[in-house]
Amino acid sequence: MEFLTILLMTLGLFLVLAGVFTAYFGSGKSRTIGVVLLVVGLLIGIIWVALRLMDPTSTGMINISIGATIWTAFLNILAALIGALIAIGLFLLAIMKS
Repeated sequence: MEFLTILLMTLGLFLVLAGVFTAYFGSGKSRTIGVVLLVVGLLIGIIWVALRLMDPTSTGMINISIGATIWTAFLNILAALIGALIAIGLFLLAIMKS
């Protein structure tokens, strides 16, 4: 459940941020897209709460430590970034040597 929590929280947060940015600075059609992004981000947050409430192992309340989950998410993203940079570096090294 922690993976799903990190996935939904990150997706929802960045959709809300992108939606606010696009709705504020956009014009015309892009402003409408920003509002849609904002609404979808909020809906993802609501879906996360609904999933936590329907979890049979839950006590009916959201019982995930948000601080620990955010720290774990930060470490996962950092590890993925480091792994991706190493892979890109090895790829470029292999391409340059051939």
